[in-house]
Amino acid sequence: MSWLKSVLNHLLVGLLNALTYLPYPALVHLGYGLGWLAAHIPSERQQVVKANLQRCFPELSSVAIASLAISHWRLLGRSLLERSIIWRGSVKQLSKMIEVRTAVDLADRKPRILVNPHFVGIEGSIIISALATERNWPRTSGFFQRMKTPFFNQKIITWRNRFGGNSIEREGNMIQLIREIRDGNFVIIAPDIDLGLKDSAFVPFFGILTNTITAVSRLAQVTKAEVCIMSTTLKADESGYLCEIREPLVDFPSTDINADTAFLNQQIEILVRERPAEYYWVHKRFKNRPNGESSFY
Repeated sequence: MSWLKSVLNHLLVGLLNALTYLPYPALVHLGYGLGWLAAHIPSERQQVVKANLQRCFPELSSVAIASLAISHWRLLGRSLLERSIIWRGSVKQLSKMIEVRTAVDLADRKPRILVNPHFVGIEGSIIISALATERNWPRTSGFFQRMKTPFFNQKIITWRNRFGGNSIEREGNMIQLIREIRDGNFVIIAPDIDLGLKDSAFVPFFGILTNTITAVSRLAQVTKAEVCIMSTTLKADESGYLCEIREPLVDFPSTDINADTAFLNQQIEILVRERPAEYYWVHKRFKNRPNGESSFY
């Protein structure tokens, strides 16, 4: 059956290429339809989304939770199809879809960490790489989580790096990441994901003790890097995305890694409350629980 899997993989790549030729409004509405369909087909991830929303927004009624979940699925479907442009599109297509707005001079080559929370538009950070040459920006580096399918694991690394970016495998490459920061290259980290108990701490997120990686604080302490929150979120008219890089965090890092990690969670929570449907609720954010607590899922 390996030949069949190979054929299907190449067909999927062909589909991604074909989607880049669709008019953008058509791609958006096709994505909304895909997301609406996913919202109405029973699945484990449906239960994950529902559990996350119920825990984070206990003040909402069951009807409001259901409505928010459907809105999330529609946006997730849209973002999945838009990854055809993210992974295979041209600089022109990316620039038309994603606007960059930054409060810092990205060409100054200061050691800098960009904290990029998991909104549905998270992959929009590739626009930084796409515009690097024309705007004299350094290259971007970031951790990636190895995929289960080797074919697409290598493909997506190649696609993400096609403008000069540098994807670094998460396991065992901290020294390489430190070198990138000290060389003045952008390092993008998405810390709001449960990657296991190693190098993590249970700190509040929506009032829930949440297993969170401590890498941002540790890296900032070692490299003396500025830390800026970066988000890629929908424009108000839904015509595309805004990739926004904010001012460096003040008095960060401190001498307390756990306090720093809790502070980052607080900053991310503020953004999520502003745009709850856009957050990546399909992830098991509360997978590991402290003190033997039962699973949320």
